[in-house]
Amino acid sequence: MSSLTGKRALVTGGSRGIGAAIALKLAEQGADVALTYVASADRAAEVVGRIQALGRKGVAIQAEGADPDAIKAGVDAAAEALGGLDILVNNAGVAAYGTLETMSVEDIDAILNVNVRGLILTTRAALAHLPDGGRIVSIGSCLAERVSGPGITVYSASKSALLALTRGLARDLGPRGITVNLVHPGATDTDMNPADGPQADGQRAQSALGHYGRPEDVAEAVAFLASDAARQITGTGITVDGGNNA
Repeated sequence: MSSLTGKRALVTGGSRGIGAAIALKLAEQGADVALTYVASADRAAEVVGRIQALGRKGVAIQAEGADPDAIKAGVDAAAEALGGLDILVNNAGVAAYGTLETMSVEDIDAILNVNVRGLILTTRAALAHLPDGGRIVSIGSCLAERVSGPGITVYSASKSALLALTRGLARDLGPRGITVNLVHPGATDTDMNPADGPQADGQRAQSALGHYGRPEDVAEAVAFLASDAARQITGTGITVDGGNNA
């Protein structure tokens, strides 16, 4: 029997990259999966098609990750489509880089509104649907604990905020048996950070293994934390960064 058979999962930002890999891995493990997206409708539909080809139910929901009303509507729509939720994966996020002097207020607001406030509001909306024993897994970053270069201060701060949020929620939700954890990717080959991009050689040089990760590497860690095998793990994180922070 697959480890997530009968479970119902929501993956935010699940139309591409790490989010798509997570959605597919959860489906491979037996879960029905809803995913949200902002603008990539075609790519979201492709992921849903692949989920359905695995024999699982899949649904894509358009939801803006910085809009409180859209966030709640998206979570509620996912729960309605799947008949409830057992697993929430907070994957949606944005990035912008630069020093404080060069970053616009709009960029700062976008990072904080999606990566922090949006994640909090998504989790709050999901708690109305998650049963006792549910799972919450958020996607952080290895940059949350080690700022390895200039120009990433605000992004790193937004991911660092998830450390306290995860620990606090683990305490709040422990009596319900809901576990709350983080997965911290390092350099991962996606559209946002391609392995052949201009910054790639520097990122590989910082890694102990000397190569980029794949979205599937992150998805494996998420699937483990969502499974019964991780029932005693909460309030912590798994770093999947090839030894960047070693």
